[in-house]
Parts: sequence; structure tokens; C-alpha cells
Amino acid sequence: MNAIADTLVALVAALHVYFLILEMFLWTKPLGLKTFRNSSEKAADSAVLAANQGLYNGFLAAGLVWGLVQAIPGFAFQIKVFFLLCVIVAGVYGAASVSRGILFVQAAPAAIALVLLWLA
Repeated sequence: MNAIADTLVALVAALHVYFLILEMFLWTKPLGLKTFRNSSEKAADSAVLAANQGLYNGFLAAGLVWGLVQAIPGFAFQIKVFFLLCVIVAGVYGAASVSRGILFVQAAPAAIALVLLWLA
């Protein structure tokens, strides 16, 4: 069960690296425009904010990876729980303030990983 939980934690981390790339580097490119349903003008106006948001997603990914590589099991568990909770809170807030889809793309995978982590 621990391997499954860690695999899901790694998946959540990978998703946040992807979000970082989308928001920091592809925001004004065709993939970023399509993903976030932005016009070129709106994307250009909000690019600095999106890059900042992408950076925060990178911090979430880094924290989850830290939890995965931490050699002390109890501390690794605490790190993973903390960062998964941060992802869930960010996802719930994003779902309430931006798009309900964020709940399924960001918060749900983290919640599933958290439950499996607790069960492991």
C-alpha cells in the first residue's frame, strides 16, 4: 500500500511540475492559451501573475518530492501530509474562485493520495 501511496504522491508532484511549465513558460503559447481558455491579450496581461502562480506550484511539487526522498519514515510522512493538504486547500480555493474543474484536476488526486498515505 505504501508503494501505491508514494506513486500517487509522485503523480501529484508531476502534475504540479506540469502546472509550473504551463503557467511560467507556456501561458502565452498555443497550449497555454487553449488549456486556460485565454485570448492572447488576456494572457499577455496576466502573464506575470501566472508565472508567480506557476512558481508556487513548483514549491508544492518540490515539497512532495522532498517527502518522497526523505529517509526518516515518520518525517517523510509528515512532509507528504503537509504538502498534500496544501495542494487540497489550493485546489478547493481554485475550484471556488476560478473553475470547478480545478477540484478534479488538482484537489482530488491529492485527496486520494492523502487517504492512501494514511491507510499505508
